[in-house]
Amino acid sequence: MVHRLPPQCKLVAVAVFAVVVVATPREAFGAFAAYAVLLGVVAGTARIPAGFVLRRMAIEVPFVLFAVALPFIGLGERTQVLGVSLSVAGLWAAWNILAKATLGVAASILLAATTEPRMLLLGAQRLRLPQLLVQIAMFMLRYLDVILAEARRMRVARESRGFVARDLRQAPVLARSAGALFIRSYERGERVHLAMLSRGYTGEMPVIHDLRATARDWRAAAALPAAALAVALLSWSLL
Repeated sequence: MVHRLPPQCKLVAVAVFAVVVVATPREAFGAFAAYAVLLGVVAGTARIPAGFVLRRMAIEVPFVLFAVALPFIGLGERTQVLGVSLSVAGLWAAWNILAKATLGVAASILLAATTEPRMLLLGAQRLRLPQLLVQIAMFMLRYLDVILAEARRMRVARESRGFVARDLRQAPVLARSAGALFIRSYERGERVHLAMLSRGYTGEMPVIHDLRATARDWRAAAALPAAALAVALLSWSLL
């Protein structure tokens, strides 16, 4: 069911869910636990393994490191935790960042796991997001493999001539290779653009898939943010 929903419905659902999570007071511990349960229900409905989500949560590591440092460098009132003096404000800030960032990242991972990247961009286009930005993202996605293949060919050419990057002394060679890759990509982009113009391109790619969303699709997508909003309202009333 989750996989078959139109991408624009899922984009709106995740965006509203993230707003509700961010607006929840940091003192509402039960609300954050309820949000995690809701995401677990979505993952179970979509049949996404927990290990799949946890492995991709590694992208959150920089936020975790920053949050862990806050209790140590924070100012104001101090408290003792296992014999270590920690800032009370820093502890609250660390919890606030970890809880909300983790839920937001998990929701984004579920969105990406149930929707192809191209369909996400088509959904953004359907939501009337800035056309130029959507088109740029589409071309980046479409030609990323081409640029990576070009970079691999350049690496093979360097290694076939005995080049091995061992230390900083080889940095100039890598810098020149990066510059050559940029020039080649730019020139290829110009050729692709001219080819598209010659075929009638007017600034908008044709959409083959029918992405129209029915009222039933919107109701199904609204289940997650609606449940999260109910939890948030309850937590606000109890504080």
